Amino acid sequence: MAPVIINNFDEFAAFVGKEIGVSDFVKITQEQINQFATATHDHQWIHTDPERAAKESVFKTTIAHGFLTLSLVPYLWEQVADIRNVKMLVNYGIEKLKFGQAVVVDSEVRVKVSLKSLTNLRGIAKAEMDIEMEIKGNPKPAFSATQILLYHFN
Repeated sequence: MAPVIINNFDEFAAFVGKEIGVSDFVKITQEQINQFATATHDHQWIHTDPERAAKESVFKTTIAHGFLTLSLVPYLWEQVADIRNVKMLVNYGIEKLKFGQAVVVDSEVRVKVSLKSLTNLRGIAKAEMDIEMEIKGNPKPAFSATQILLYHFN
């Protein structure tokens, strides 16, 4: 699916209270999970030991780190919207983050994004976006959160 093209603050503001879009699905592999474990020093067996997870985990397989799923948001967000004429983008915060469902290895996930609010802070656009990560074939989301980004338009 092609991203929505947004050229300026006013075009962005047209989405307040509306869904902007949905990303494509991306598969989370064991290799990604292992690389994330190495990068974050979080080698808990539930993520990195498929044999033990098959025997001892309620999921019967490994699961992705919650923060791994969260770290996919910038990549998936770019599939939803192409924000143009921006000289700088800053992550400002995440509010109301709730992990709702474990993401088992080889699951496919995507994000659905709605623009909650957009505020003009003296030329800087403060965008508050409600994000839900869906798991293919699972009715419960992996997580939901409000992400706050600051867009410095040209």
